[in-house]
Amino acid sequence: MSEDYYKILGVSKTASEEEIKKMYRKLAMKYHPDHAKGDKAAEEKFKQISEAYAVLSDKEKRKQYDTFGSSGFRQRYSEEEIFKGFDFSNIFKDLGIGGFEGLFQHSGKGGGGRYSFNSGNNAGASPFGNFGARQQQATQMKGSDLVYELPLTLREIATGTSKTVNFQHKGKTENLTVKIPKGMTAGKKLRLSGKGEPSPYGGPPGDLFVQAKVLEDPVFSTEGNDIYIQKEIKLTEALLGASISVPTLEGKELNLKIPPGTKHKTKMRLAGHGLPHIQGSERGDLYVYINVNMPAEFSKKQKKLIDELAESGL
Repeated sequence: MSEDYYKILGVSKTASEEEIKKMYRKLAMKYHPDHAKGDKAAEEKFKQISEAYAVLSDKEKRKQYDTFGSSGFRQRYSEEEIFKGFDFSNIFKDLGIGGFEGLFQHSGKGGGGRYSFNSGNNAGASPFGNFGARQQQATQMKGSDLVYELPLTLREIATGTSKTVNFQHKGKTENLTVKIPKGMTAGKKLRLSGKGEPSPYGGPPGDLFVQAKVLEDPVFSTEGNDIYIQKEIKLTEALLGASISVPTLEGKELNLKIPPGTKHKTKMRLAGHGLPHIQGSERGDLYVYINVNMPAEFSKKQKKLIDELAESGL
């Protein structure tokens, strides 16, 4: 329904809550199906005035309606949301009209409580359709999940750590210490149950997901659970072979043998020395790129030796 709620109730946009309630009571007496039995037009009118009253009698919904207009409001609120928490009990009691059991379902005991539209298909059932059942289903819907992006160094990912996260929950800032397991690589998430957005239908809140964001490292780069490092060797080491020291993220030093004749940009693997997997005991690999340092200038002695090597056919 996209008509003007104020026009439907016959009130001005500046009408007070009491004026809106008074007009709804008057129209409800006129168009209620108990008074207009079998009149489909009256039933439709009763639906319209009830929807208009459900919005204009709620301060927040009325504010949203005044801000965004009829079409904008309906894009933000479904029929279930419009009638959520709409309390008929006091109005119907004051009106003194009986026979509401066919049109509404009472969710409380005795004379109080709230009413929802009946979802039955029997005679006198609500023209609102299966609203009661849909409302019950809506109240079980979770709130939206939130994602908190947590910056982590490669060393924190390799060893695990504890971090304090600050996030908004139920309109307040919360601080929570989170244990970060080993292997929390880029994109991996931890779920904090019930720390997401509250449900607009009164259901359980959503979850908060802490997602890892890997910070740049001055020494290592990473791809998945594999890590990479650049190591420079001298020309003679490339020609004759050598042993070099390679650091790990855990602060250890590994010995890597460079075979004679190693070419520039050769990639060598140290298996199992990469980042741990978040589950299980497996690890990625550590890859070493060998960069052969080629001098731009030579001393007289070096040039003489190179000339001798050239003469020897090397």
